[in-house]
Amino acid sequence: MARKQTRILALGTLGCALAIGYVMQFGFGLPGGGTSAAVKNVTVSGIVPTSSSVPKPPLDLQQLPKLPEPSVQLARVEAPAAPQTADLPKDDVGAGFDCAVDLAAEPAAGAMVSLTLTAPCNGSERVTFHHHGLMFTEVTQPDGTLMVDVPALTESAMFIASFGNGASAVGRAQVTSLPFYDRVAVQWKGDSGLQLHAREFSAEYFGEGHVWSAAAGDVSRAASGDGGFITTLGSGTSPDALRAEVYSFPAGTARRSGEIALTVEAEITAVNCTSDVEAQTLELHEGGDLRVRDLTLAMPDCDSVGDFLVLKNLVEDLTIASN
Repeated sequence: MARKQTRILALGTLGCALAIGYVMQFGFGLPGGGTSAAVKNVTVSGIVPTSSSVPKPPLDLQQLPKLPEPSVQLARVEAPAAPQTADLPKDDVGAGFDCAVDLAAEPAAGAMVSLTLTAPCNGSERVTFHHHGLMFTEVTQPDGTLMVDVPALTESAMFIASFGNGASAVGRAQVTSLPFYDRVAVQWKGDSGLQLHAREFSAEYFGEGHVWSAAAGDVSRAASGDGGFITTLGSGTSPDALRAEVYSFPAGTARRSGEIALTVEAEITAVNCTSDVEAQTLELHEGGDLRVRDLTLAMPDCDSVGDFLVLKNLVEDLTIASN
């Protein structure tokens, strides 16, 4: 009996298995029936994955919260601060540069006048000075300044400094000591070779008391009444410059009496030989009027280069009485 039941259970199980397999392969329709057909060439689409968990709705990107926009901050590099310095003066562009020419004149010992020229726009330029008939040419410093001492030829002394471009200036000074001095000058143009010599109280050439450009003396001798001095004016390096030599003697305070022999001499050079040299003498005695004389020298030929011409009686000798 038990064996019969086992067989029945096995056959039932086998039948169920065959029925399930048929349904899974052919569905519930029967093969060859008119109500169902075999599925062929099926196109699969719209596949939605599933799982044993609760299905989630499709992701809607538009409903997602928007992330905040990234903010970008640019880094700024601070330049190092400039060191603190004192305020520099600022040029006044509108005012322009001052090119005014100024000439200051101050009386000095020995009846001299100290001139100070300021010409900021005339650096390293020729300038001609004029004073009561006396004329000479100098050259300013690169900054336009110049200082020069000039023997006064009048008590109310006026000096004019003039440049080639027309710029000029005037300086004035009162020289109260001038009446105590006798003065003799010779002036010329260029390299004429002229020299002024004074031999005081019968002095020999090139001995003590012989005053000329190479032994000019000084103001201190005149201030003490012991002798005179030579002042050389004008640039010796500037072509065709006006030049002069002035001899001053303190006739009013002299400690000796006697004669002073004055001569104008001319050295014969390769520049002036066989040419005419023009010059001018100026004389001032005992505070009187200035006497002026023009002269022309015919220089010998060039075979005489190195010799000297001694021109006497061109200027008056001085007669000195002690005081």
